Amino acid sequence: MQPIRQTTHILRIDTRRQGLVEITRPVVAWVAAQELNEGLLTLFCRHTSASLLIQENAAPEVRSDLEAWVARLAPEGAHYAHDDEGPDDMPAHLRATLTGIQLSIPLIRGQLALGTWQGIYLFEHRRRPHHRDVALHLLGN
Repeated sequence: MQPIRQTTHILRIDTRRQGLVEITRPVVAWVAAQELNEGLLTLFCRHTSASLLIQENAAPEVRSDLEAWVARLAPEGAHYAHDDEGPDDMPAHLRATLTGIQLSIPLIRGQLALGTWQGIYLFEHRRRPHHRDVALHLLGN
């Protein structure tokens, strides 16, 4: 039996605008470089105005519909007490709360157990570009 190993990495993502940014490729590449067979990958977004999700990566309409739906749930222009950084500030926090900041994905036979049409996304909720950090933690053998 192989010993349990764990390893970590900070993935930096530069966003350009509000919306979904697919990060599947760099995550899969980092996991593959760790040469583990079985385990669990945890992803953690280190921000309160961006989030993580797994969603379809084939049809772009899924992403645009999801972005529009989230914008309707936490609209800009509503009255919020917190607006320190502008009108997109509090809606960004609400949207991150709705979509979550952490994911767990099993590693099976050296591959992340994503479905055929599933991709990993950072969801940027602010209008202006940002540098976002996602902490990756892989535990396995």
